[in-house]
Amino acid sequence: MNNLDYRLEIAAALKRELGGSHQAIKVSMNWTGASERTAKNWLAGTHGPAGEHLIELMRHSDEVAETVLALCDRSEVCLSLKLAILRTTLVRMLTTADEIIGKET
Repeated sequence: MNNLDYRLEIAAALKRELGGSHQAIKVSMNWTGASERTAKNWLAGTHGPAGEHLIELMRHSDEVAETVLALCDRSEVCLSLKLAILRTTLVRMLTTADEIIGKET
């Protein structure tokens, strides 16, 4: 992998998670404390986040976390992450269904 691949992969992950609007820049800034120019560069794929910024993006974005793990050839960790996300989603859905059913009875 080269630096260009990394930058483009992170940009694509951020766009999948946040879209490509100005709001995506603001959210990235809020997550990381980075400047507007820095967040714009990440979304444009001209620069990639490093260090603390990358950790904060991974903390807030499943897409970025999965992308970084995939770039590290850690597919098994990606699968575990996806299963954990799926489980959380299913628990929320079942809880909502139980609440709806409880209201109807």
